[in-house]
Amino acid sequence: MRYFKSWADNTTAGSLANRFRQKRFAWFSEKLETIERPVRILDLGGTTNYWHQMDSEEFSGLEIVLLNLEAEQFTQPVVESLSGDARDLSRFADNQFDLVFSNSVIEHVGSLSDQQKMAREIARVGKRYVVQTPNYYFPIEPHFLFPFFQFLPFWIRKFLVKNFSLGWTQRVTSDEEAQTLVNSVRLMSKKELVRAFPGAEFYFERCFGLTKSFTVFSGF
Repeated sequence: MRYFKSWADNTTAGSLANRFRQKRFAWFSEKLETIERPVRILDLGGTTNYWHQMDSEEFSGLEIVLLNLEAEQFTQPVVESLSGDARDLSRFADNQFDLVFSNSVIEHVGSLSDQQKMAREIARVGKRYVVQTPNYYFPIEPHFLFPFFQFLPFWIRKFLVKNFSLGWTQRVTSDEEAQTLVNSVRLMSKKELVRAFPGAEFYFERCFGLTKSFTVFSGF
């Protein structure tokens, strides 16, 4: 079960979250423009909605492969959708893609070891990569939109999701669902990202002077 939609699906025009997304998208578009076309892109956990924000000129020359737990069904000549696991990209060769892109996904793949596996696969199959993820230490947890949620004991987080609809989630009814939901997010710190992506550069998204999210990138 997927509890969280993509960032683009969760935000509405004019919202603070949407303004952050648009600013990040503009930064990413500038990076993308530095790569000679055609550009073959692997988007881990992405949707067609994200790429449809580009105008037709920006979209020209892109070949995009979306990889999710379940493939999307759509008709789009330059986009291919596959089912798979971001921790195991063995179907792809080394440096097969000009760019590997991932937006708010690595925090959902499991343990720190799972996140490190995903990071190694990204660096292996991509000549370049851009990976965004929320900051563990930002005071408002971005999925549940609850202050300091990530720092609370597990049983309190479980109690909260069983009794309240928080952020992008609806209240769940069973202990099993609550446990799965709480365990479906593991935010990363900058130190963990530095170790997972050695040598990468950082783009910092800030809110009220605090780092809201990190984007690690390399190869540009």
